[in-house]
Amino acid sequence: MTRSFKSMDGNNAAAYVSYAFTEVAGIYPITPSSPMADYVDQWAAQGQKNIFGTTVKVVEMQSEGGASGTVHGSLGAGALTSTYTASQGLLLMIPNMYKIAAEQLPAVFHVSARTLATHALNIFGDHSDVMACRQTGFAMLAEGNVQEVMDLSAVAHLAAIKGRMPFLNFFDGFRTSHEIQKIAVWDYDDLAELCDMDAVKAFREHALNPEHPSMRGSHENGDIFFQHREACNAHYDALPAVVEECMHAVNAKIGTDYELFNYYGAPDADRVIVAMGSFCDVIEEVIDYLNAHGEKVGLVKVRLYRPFVSEKFVAALPATCKKIAVMDRTKEPGSGGEPLFLDVVNALVKEGRMASLDAVVGGRYGLGSKDTPPASAFAIFEELKKDAPKREFTVGIVDDVTNLSLPEDPNCPNTAAEGTIECKFWGLGGDGTVGANKNSIKIIGDHTDKYVQAYFQYDSKKTGGVTVSHLRFGDSPIRSPYYVNKANFVACHNPSYITKGFRMVQDVKPGGTFLINCQWSLEELEHHLNAEAKRYIAANDIKLYLINAIDLAKQVGMASCSRPSSRCPACCRRKRPSAT
Repeated sequence: MTRSFKSMDGNNAAAYVSYAFTEVAGIYPITPSSPMADYVDQWAAQGQKNIFGTTVKVVEMQSEGGASGTVHGSLGAGALTSTYTASQGLLLMIPNMYKIAAEQLPAVFHVSARTLATHALNIFGDHSDVMACRQTGFAMLAEGNVQEVMDLSAVAHLAAIKGRMPFLNFFDGFRTSHEIQKIAVWDYDDLAELCDMDAVKAFREHALNPEHPSMRGSHENGDIFFQHREACNAHYDALPAVVEECMHAVNAKIGTDYELFNYYGAPDADRVIVAMGSFCDVIEEVIDYLNAHGEKVGLVKVRLYRPFVSEKFVAALPATCKKIAVMDRTKEPGSGGEPLFLDVVNALVKEGRMASLDAVVGGRYGLGSKDTPPASAFAIFEELKKDAPKREFTVGIVDDVTNLSLPEDPNCPNTAAEGTIECKFWGLGGDGTVGANKNSIKIIGDHTDKYVQAYFQYDSKKTGGVTVSHLRFGDSPIRSPYYVNKANFVACHNPSYITKGFRMVQDVKPGGTFLINCQWSLEELEHHLNAEAKRYIAANDIKLYLINAIDLAKQVGMASCSRPSSRCPACCRRKRPSAT
């Protein structure tokens, strides 16, 4: 089949697929999952139809606990129901998740995985929230980029319906949920063809109905509770085959190769990383580079995390593999290892593969959206070269307290696709930089043959904080889910960043372009630009441009900001109009 291409972020992709299979959405907003519910609400208000020919009924509650209760009740009444959440919001849903799973109701929770508040609040991404749900009984499906969210969200819904089991469908908060890519989009007619309508009919017939009453949620004592709790085993044993069947149906429809575990790299690799989420794309870039330079390395991408199928995992490993590094994007203090690491070790022992390995080690990365560039992946593969690699380590930080971090080379090779143009825009939260860059990248993606990627780095203060827009476009697919560190073009939209010493010009590649939006004369720029920046510009043949967009906007009649404040540019510092 031929699919149309469109530029969108991960939240948009998940919402698009979810709407197709959803009859009721129980929602409550929380960063960074809120746009999913917002899209569904907008489409419902516009009367858009799902694959069943109905409009989604959206119910917004006063907390995530209320939203999950709505999901539970709606499923019990025979309506296919979804929700969208993250972080503490997901944790508030856990009591209902146990009930939904035990009653085998086909819910799908779309989660843009986010950090849980510990020693401090962090609104950005890691896997600590979804890892707190492992015991609920939900199946767990992971995606690593926006295209995978579009493709595999359908698998979550299809398998939930066919396998009579709820799914937690998750992807990295902000890094995937807010990253814009040009992706192939489903046609709802194709999704309808994939859906098992007999299973949908059976689900609806199983609903609570006063015309033919049945009992749910009874009370049991110790004489029979244990026996009934174990009765679900057969369903979980059968579920991976259902997921695999749905993946293969998707593969046949769109020409992909999704499996429960996908291997990428040299068929005779001796060192392998195991990971899930957006870090997989970074690792793939590094694998391509290393294998092209004579090394033999690989990656096992975990897609179905729960139930974890040991034999399928081991089958995905190359027979030549001798050392494995398992990467977790969470921290479980006091444990013998992080969750994915323990699952992998258990699988290796269970399937009799551990004895043939020289080392299995575990690492942590990306907590709180800490950037994980190619340098981190290079460091992991380099550590695995050692006779005795660290049993436990971290990447992306410098740990001078417990000394667990691996050294990383800041000058490691550029692994991005050849010919990719990289741009970086420094702005002030609320000044329009992010919105303008979203429009720009979507124009490039939707009106040219170029591949695109855009990611927006926010200060947690959002409005009034520093924003950095990271844009890439080119003729080859882009799988670089990390910050642009060396750009062809860098723009500074707030001249105060120059005077405050932000090292922006150092982000420009030799021969690249640096643009400053300011009202300064050349003499004033000479005064404000520090000596280090001047030396870098001279030594690297940087093209320096000034634009006075503030005064230019006035000259062409552009409206000034409707919400002026002391943080706005000079053109916006006008008296706020009165209420009359």
